[in-house]
Amino acid sequence: MAEEKLEARAIQKHLRRSARKVRLVLDAVRGDKVHKALKKLEFTRKGAAEDVAKVVKSAAANIRDKFQEERLDNQDIYIKEIYADEGATLKRIQPRAMGRANQIRKRTCHVTVVVAKKEEELV
Repeated sequence: MAEEKLEARAIQKHLRRSARKVRLVLDAVRGDKVHKALKKLEFTRKGAAEDVAKVVKSAAANIRDKFQEERLDNQDIYIKEIYADEGATLKRIQPRAMGRANQIRKRTCHVTVVVAKKEEELV
């Protein structure tokens, strides 16, 4: 019988920021404990930090809800995986001189956060 893993995920789809800009924020918190990651994101001067914090909080709430008997706290949970994939691109037109037009690409991304309980090392 396989032992059930203590992990949960949260996904934010169609976030109106480019994946490249969001990844700068994700790299700062990858592998951290949730309470430390949220504190880092609070003081990060990037627009995507607020959106990433929301997804991390949601993933932490999901693991607490999924394993209520465990009594998990933010100090016990760490970010196992965090990544941003490209989403749909909204294509818009900008009028230019002499009847021409330029294309504007409004990019979106999907942010995925997987959190897990920190396993104690047996000595």
